[in-house]
Amino acid sequence: SEVAKRILRSLALPFKIEGQEIFLSPSVGVSLSFEKATPSDLVRQAGIAMYQAKREVKELLFFESAMGEEAPERLKLESDMRRGIEQNEFMVYYQPKVDLQTGKIVSMEALVRWQHPQRGFVSPAKFIPFAEETGLIEPLGKIVLETACREAVKWQPKTGEPIVMAVNLSAIQFRNPNLVEEVNDVLIRTGLPAHALELEITESAVLGDVNATIATLEELKKLGIRLAIDDFGTGYSNLGHLRKFPVDVLKIDQSFVRGMTGALDDTPIVEAVISLAKALELHVVAEGVETAQQMEQLKGLGCDLGQGYYFAKPSSSQVISEMLKQKELS
Repeated sequence: SEVAKRILRSLALPFKIEGQEIFLSPSVGVSLSFEKATPSDLVRQAGIAMYQAKREVKELLFFESAMGEEAPERLKLESDMRRGIEQNEFMVYYQPKVDLQTGKIVSMEALVRWQHPQRGFVSPAKFIPFAEETGLIEPLGKIVLETACREAVKWQPKTGEPIVMAVNLSAIQFRNPNLVEEVNDVLIRTGLPAHALELEITESAVLGDVNATIATLEELKKLGIRLAIDDFGTGYSNLGHLRKFPVDVLKIDQSFVRGMTGALDDTPIVEAVISLAKALELHVVAEGVETAQQMEQLKGLGCDLGQGYYFAKPSSSQVISEMLKQKELS
């Protein structure tokens, strides 16, 4: 334990690469055995404990036998995901964002879905965190970005305002040093105008090295794309930093929208986020709108866009294409 803590303290110190300060948040897994165990057993068990520490956002965990019970399932899931990416099992669904004043669809969010040949639809809540842990979020994210951009080209109106395609970026993707170049390449290959692409970045992803975050956001903005802070209110952003970020949109986390009609009444929080967005001259989107009451409340508070099952559930490109022909939701 003491050795592991010394390692953690050493790795937590900032270091510089090309003039930029870099910070690491390491996790350590430890395996002890007082019975007959091979070196490979100990290394495997320590690895399991380390991944468990990462999932629980802890610095240090010791291996326990219960952790090993899920190891075969994790190995199978990783193998299935790798095969699924190669065999195009992952599909992109789309959920509209609606102008609360006019009722028109003005934007779409691309959402990945997995149709497993044996398991059927696998919940994104299960495979997306796992993809982030294993690094598979990188190839998966590239598939979603390119697929969504190609679809968005088909949906661009001949005249008037464009349909904006919003695509999520994980923290791992955001820290990719080649991110800006890769996004630009996708825009060139697909022919999507830069102003019709919006990248959604979670609040937690932009925490940490503020200077590096600002530099990356500014490079993305130079391409002409829109930037959004997703799940706002859940990552405890420094509001001073938020003012410096060159973003266009704040998305109110669905937990606060849901709480507007709950016992605790989160309406003051939603109202505060909308006021903050307006003060910073940002557009504001409310996620998770499920009832007419929530929609009317948000409209009354001056929220720009709404997204959720009240308007439409995530659907295939064919369903969305038919929906767009109607121009607005009833």
